[in-house]
Amino acid sequence: MKSDRPSRLLERAGLLVGVAVVYFAAGKLGLRMAFDNPSASPVWAPAGLALAAFLVLGYRIWPAIYVSAFLVNVTTAGSAATSLCIAAGNTLEGALGAWLVDAFAGGGSLQRARDVFRFALLAAALSTTVSATFGVTSLALAGFADWARYGSIWLTWWLGDAAGELVVAPFVLLWSTNPRMRWRPRRALEAVLLLLSLLLVGALVFAGFFPAHVQNYPLEFVCVLFLIWAAFRFGPREVATAVVVLSAIAIWGTMHGFGPFVRGTPNESLLLLQAFMAFTALTGLSLAAVVSERRTAERRLRRLAVTDALTGLGNYRRLISAVGAEIRRSQRTERPFALLLFDLDDLKAINDHHGHVVGNRALCRVATALRVSCRSIDVAARFGGDEFALVLPETAEAAARHVARRIAGELAVDPEWPPLSLCMGVAEYPRDGQTVERLLAMGDRVLFEAKFASRPRLR
Repeated sequence: MKSDRPSRLLERAGLLVGVAVVYFAAGKLGLRMAFDNPSASPVWAPAGLALAAFLVLGYRIWPAIYVSAFLVNVTTAGSAATSLCIAAGNTLEGALGAWLVDAFAGGGSLQRARDVFRFALLAAALSTTVSATFGVTSLALAGFADWARYGSIWLTWWLGDAAGELVVAPFVLLWSTNPRMRWRPRRALEAVLLLLSLLLVGALVFAGFFPAHVQNYPLEFVCVLFLIWAAFRFGPREVATAVVVLSAIAIWGTMHGFGPFVRGTPNESLLLLQAFMAFTALTGLSLAAVVSERRTAERRLRRLAVTDALTGLGNYRRLISAVGAEIRRSQRTERPFALLLFDLDDLKAINDHHGHVVGNRALCRVATALRVSCRSIDVAARFGGDEFALVLPETAEAAARHVARRIAGELAVDPEWPPLSLCMGVAEYPRDGQTVERLLAMGDRVLFEAKFASRPRLR
C-alpha cells in the first residue's frame, strides 16, 4: 500500500498540471479577444473548462484552476492583487456551478431536457455572476476599470463566461463520460457527412465564402438545421461537438469581419455572436435531450412489452419471438435447438396455505433458478400462471435434460420455505416439429405426461 502512495501523488500532480496548462492556454487565447477591457473577454472558454473539471474530477482540482487563472491574468493586465481576486472569482464560479449542477441538474449528464434548462439557468446564468462581480469590482477598485463603464464591462464578462459554460462545458462533460463511439459503418459515414456539411455551411455563413455582396447576410439560422440533424440522428454528445465546431468557425470569421454579427466594434460583434451561440447551444442540447428521453422511453416500453412484470423473465410474446428466431437460425446452420417447458408443482396449494405473496415469491424463486442455470444466449420466459420455458440454442435433448437437472438442483438447495419442485417437458428442433406451434405442442405434451403419468418429477 505504501508503494502505491507515491504513484497516486504523482498521478494527482500530473492531473493538476494538465488541467492548469489547458486552462492557461485557453485563457490566454480568450484574452486576446478582450477589447472592452484587457481582463474582460466576450469569449471565455476557461469558464466551461473549469466547470467541467469540477464536475468530472471533483473539487480537489481547485488549486489548478486558481493558479492557472492567476497566471493568466497577472501576465496580461492588472496587478497581483486584482489577479488574485479574479482567480478567486473564477475558481468560486466553477465550484459553485458544479455544486448547483450536482444538486439540481442531474450532475451534468444532460440527458433530460429539464436538466439542460437547469444547467443553463444555474451554471451558465447564475454562477457566472460570481466571476463577473469579483473581477469587475476588483478592477474598478484598483483603478484598472472606469466605474462609469462598470455595467458594460460586467455584461461582457458575464456573457463570455455564460457562453463558455454553455458551449465548452457540455462538450467536455459528454465526451469525458462517454468517450467511445459505437457506430456502425453507415452511422460513421453519416457522422462524417454531418461534420463536412457543418464545416461547409459554417464557412459560407461566417467565414466569407459567399460572394462579397451577400457574405454578411443574416443566414445564421441555416446552421440550426444541422444541429437538428445531430439531435435526431445522434445525441447530446454530437450536438455539443457540432456547437463547438460551429462556434470556432463563427468566432474566427467574426474576428476577420465576416458573418451576420459584424458590427461597429469587435467587442459588440463578439457579444452578439456569443449570445447567438449560447442560444443555439441551449436549443440544440434541449432538443437532443428530448429525443434521448423519447428513445429511452421507447426502449423501456419495448422491454416491458416482452417482459413478465412479476419475475422479470420474458413473457409469452418474447418466447414466441425467441423460438421463431431459433428456427430461422437452425435452418441456416442446420444445428438443432431445444425447448424446455416447466410447470411449478402445487402452486394453488401454496397460495391456499401460505397466501399469494408466498406464491408470487415461489414463482420468482423459479425464475432465479432459471437465470443462474442457463447461458447468456438462452432465453427464459414465463408464459403461463405457473409455467415457464427455456430456449436453448444449439442444444440437443440430452444436454437440455442436463440443464433441467441443474435447475432442479438449484431449487433443491434453496433454503426458502416452502420447498419447490418442477415437472419438465422437452422438444427438440427439427425432430419434434418445424414450427413454433408444433414445438410448443410437443413440449407441452411431454410436460403433461410427466405431470400426470407415473414419471418422476424434478426435485
